[in-house]
Amino acid sequence: MKAIRVHQPGGPEAMLLEDIPTPTPGEGQALVRLLAIGVNFIDTYKRSGLYAVPTPFIVGEEGAGVVEAVGPGVEDIRPGEVVVYSNVQGSYAEYAVVPADKLVKVPMGLNPKIAVAGMLQGMTAHYLAHSTYPLKAGETCLIHAGAGGVGLLLIQMAKMIGATVITTASTEEKRSLAKEAGADHAMPYEGFDQKAREITGGKGVDVVYDGVGQSTWEGSLNSLRIRGMLALYGQSSGPVAPFNPQLLNQKGGLFLTRPSLWHYTQTREELLWRAGDVMRWALEGRLKIRIGAEFPIAQAAQAHIALQGRETTGKVLLVP
Repeated sequence: MKAIRVHQPGGPEAMLLEDIPTPTPGEGQALVRLLAIGVNFIDTYKRSGLYAVPTPFIVGEEGAGVVEAVGPGVEDIRPGEVVVYSNVQGSYAEYAVVPADKLVKVPMGLNPKIAVAGMLQGMTAHYLAHSTYPLKAGETCLIHAGAGGVGLLLIQMAKMIGATVITTASTEEKRSLAKEAGADHAMPYEGFDQKAREITGGKGVDVVYDGVGQSTWEGSLNSLRIRGMLALYGQSSGPVAPFNPQLLNQKGGLFLTRPSLWHYTQTREELLWRAGDVMRWALEGRLKIRIGAEFPIAQAAQAHIALQGRETTGKVLLVP
């Protein structure tokens, strides 16, 4: 099979298209023939070495496809079923071996591309809005990168709850997409903290959902009300520098958390809850999942360049 592997961390050029043996599923595993592969910022972190992964490794951790075979002990997943998964290393390939308890069946009528486009990012939006800081009707949130894959879904989920949504995006086109998704206010990054305070009558927002990191960090803190929460779930602009926790006191007794999806899918029940909500809402038309770009698997490097260059909106996919 063909797969994209990294032997030495580095830039997009570190990803090599190689022919390697098709794996065989072991105990509790399934072999999935991939139809669509999700591209996420965490892939760039691992490729670059920001997140250390033993080499060589197959890039990617999200895919949708058809079950080709199952290993011993697998009862709930059968060959021929269409499934989707995330948080399993090795998806930039034609086939992947995946623990069966990480697979979620794609409902009839839902395109596998939409399923995978909503998996990691949709469940990320779900845990942020429903668990990390459970939004309530009438509260106000600030969502950075509102036209990104997580941002567009998080805006919609926040509006389902009844929250007021303020969002940032780098271009007028992206801000228009965020508004179409339901954002009440969409603004450039410049001076977003002052504008957020103006919108809230000087009080500040209840929560900031920040996947940008370094470049928005200080402004995110400045946007919060007393005892507000900063949910720093990503770092597309780079990691936040070390700081004195006293800063949180000075800014208003703030709460800070650095979550990831892994922390919020610890049990199969939780995985099925989050993935089930996302796919059900997509089927019902309540959640619009935008696929912004598709690349052949051989063009994985171009996909990473586009993602990191903020040239994309919505979800980026690779197609084997």
